[in-house]
Amino acid sequence: MPPTLALDPAMTDAAERPWTFLTNHTHVLLCLAREPDATLRRVAEQVGITERAVQRIVRELEHAGVLTHTRQGRRNVYALNPDFHLRHPLEAHRTIRHLLALLEPEDGGATGDDALA
Repeated sequence: MPPTLALDPAMTDAAERPWTFLTNHTHVLLCLAREPDATLRRVAEQVGITERAVQRIVRELEHAGVLTHTRQGRRNVYALNPDFHLRHPLEAHRTIRHLLALLEPEDGGATGDDALA
């Protein structure tokens, strides 16, 4: 299981939190690539945002065509579109597949193949 984000509880003000290079959209995408059947509550815990924020991000990613979900019993299983091109002009020549390859664990652990459509 991927590690969860450990934020210092004393850092309650957003201005005190450390910034990151990746957006919450990327973090959610990465979590679902690594664990396609993760609950959105689990994703929220890993990213360090609310479950409602994860729900909004997943809806936006689905609406854009970045991911889809199917029901398996009582759970959703997410599949990513590996050929979806990144949206910003600076990286539009790259795809979700490139992004996930960049963010794979150095030990070569499983990232993305199970979730890629």
